[in-house]
This record gives sequence, structure tokens and C-alpha cells, in this order.
Amino acid sequence: MHPIERLRMVARAGRADATLLGREAASALASFAGDPAGLVTACRRLVARQPTCGPVWWVAARVLSAADPATEAWRAGDDLARDPTASALAYELPEDVTVVAVGRPEVASEALLRRGDVRALVVDALDEGSSLVSALRRADGDAVLVPESGVGAAVSCAAIVVVEAAAMGPTGLVATAGSAAAAAVARQRHVPVWAVAPAGRLLPAPLWDALAASLAGSGDAPWDELEEVVPLDWVDAVVGPHGAAGPAEAVASPTCPPAPELVRPLRR
Repeated sequence: MHPIERLRMVARAGRADATLLGREAASALASFAGDPAGLVTACRRLVARQPTCGPVWWVAARVLSAADPATEAWRAGDDLARDPTASALAYELPEDVTVVAVGRPEVASEALLRRGDVRALVVDALDEGSSLVSALRRADGDAVLVPESGVGAAVSCAAIVVVEAAAMGPTGLVATAGSAAAAAVARQRHVPVWAVAPAGRLLPAPLWDALAASLAGSGDAPWDELEEVVPLDWVDAVVGPHGAAGPAEAVASPTCPPAPELVRPLRR
């Protein structure tokens, strides 16, 4: 595929798996390594069209800050492909635990499929929950589809609420719409909230601020958004590639540079 076409494909992909978008972005940007001005334009175009996808920001920041952009692009793509977060989450979950998940989180779903002893209460956010429930039942898992109106009751019956970050920064994380409601109820009911932050989701403050501003300034009614910000104060633990950590510890060490070329005002 021609590099321009690959770039357009990533930009127009809509709401797809964040890891896949990040890997495709890495492949597309590697082709612009010999054109510094074109590389900056390509990176800015990608984050403008995929403003809530942490891996796209993460890849772009790494590539723009590297002495060898092509090599860094391929390295970033490999890091996303080899992300061990699903295994880490599967390991961290207690035995025979009941968890609430919202929609069909990309990496958390994989972890739940690996564990046959976890009972999953899956909130049908954006009509995505049924596919996860079907997959878990095919794997002989215990899964219940919960309508969005039942999120409060589901959280009250759970031991952990799992919220997966499309992007995360020092003050919050972007997750599927409905995640904030689940986390807020969990906070009141003293149910732990675990944020899942796979490779490429954790951003430094300047990139996170630009991402959050683009979401807040989209012009759409907040209740029509497909994703929303969950405050980090509502999170009890963050599970990433290296296992579980406290929220403050997790966000203290972002794995990409701030890349000032990316933080000018964005148009969605």
C-alpha cells in the first residue's frame, strides 16, 4: 500500500482498536522518515484525526523526537505488538472474582478470555458489550450482559471495576462512554477501580493536555461522545505492561517524549 494511502486509512479509521491504529500509524510514518517537513505534517494530521487514540500520539511523539525516525517507527510498532498488558491483567485479577467491564475493551477482553474463573458483568455501552459476552460464553466463561441503565446495580455486585484507557495522562484517562458512570458509582460504593493502560496509552502532560482539550472542544454534546474522561482521582490501581501500580506511580513515567510539534491547537 502506498504510504499516503496508509496514512489516509489510519486517519479515517474511525473508532478502532487503539493498538492496531498505533501499529498502522507506525508503518505509515516510517515512510516519511526522509522528509522531515512531511513527517511533521503527517504526524499532526494523524493526531488531529485520531485525537483520543493514545498510541497514535505516542508513536508520533517517538518518531518526531528520534534521530532515526524510520527505525524508531518500527521499534514503536514492535513495542505495541509485543505488549504484555493482557497477561499482566490476567495475572493480577484475583481468583473467582466478579468484575464490571464497559463495552468491549480491547486488552481487558483478552485478559478475561484467558481467565475461566472470572465472572464478567459487561455493560452494553455503545452496543459493544454483547460481542464480549458471546466470546466469553463460547470460551465457557461466566458472563452477563448488563444494559446501560443497570450500571449502578452491576457495580454494586462486583469486586472490581475495570476501565480501559485509550489514553492516559497525569489527571485522567480517556475511556468508552459509560466508564465515568461506572467509576463514579464504584467510588461511592468503595469498589476498587482498575485502569488498564496498555503500551502506548500513557502520555506526558503536554500531550495529555492537548488530547483532553481536543475532546472537550469537539463541539458535540457531551452525552453524544463515544469516549469520555475519567478523573485519575477515581482510579485505585493502574495495570500496564509491568503489572499493577498506584495511579501516581503509573503516570510519573510516561514512555514517550512531549514532542512540542504536536501540541499546537488541533482541529478535529
